[in-house]
Amino acid sequence: MKYGYARVSTIDQKLESQIEQLKNAGAEEIFQEKFTGTTNSRPAFINLLNTLESGDTLIITKLDRFARNTREALATIQELFDKDIKIPEFLVNFKRL
Repeated sequence: MKYGYARVSTIDQKLESQIEQLKNAGAEEIFQEKFTGTTNSRPAFINLLNTLESGDTLIITKLDRFARNTREALATIQELFDKDIKIPEFLVNFKRL
């Protein structure tokens, strides 16, 4: 299964652009939330991590939406790889991390 994750950091920001990119990339189910990067509570992200199974694909449009810092991003990506979850590298935008 292909899952997508979209997040914005303020209530005023829109998710539509990320959601459109995720759909165009083949995401069958999209988890989304509006939270700041400083909060530790990301229930949709936790739900997504608990949903992913071996062989699934996680599509993200921006690495800075996926994790709050480089260390967290690398640790989470390694955990996903260890569970045989795929993350298409060509879809990740590393410019803003």
